Amino acid sequence: MTGTIKTLTDKGFGFISREGEAKDIFFHSKELVGVTFDELQTGDQVSFEVVDSEKGPAATKVSRA
Repeated sequence: MTGTIKTLTDKGFGFISREGEAKDIFFHSKELVGVTFDELQTGDQVSFEVVDSEKGPAATKVSRA
């Protein structure tokens, strides 16, 4: 899947907006591939996979698109 970084926090996580989806998807910096959390900016295009977590869907294998 692809999406856009919508929110980044100073705690190492953020949210990705997905086209056609009403809810944003959570991601944690430990799920980044080929990019560091500090290199990401709001509005960056990313690709990712969706997994079910104990708190609902989350993004994994997040990388720049």
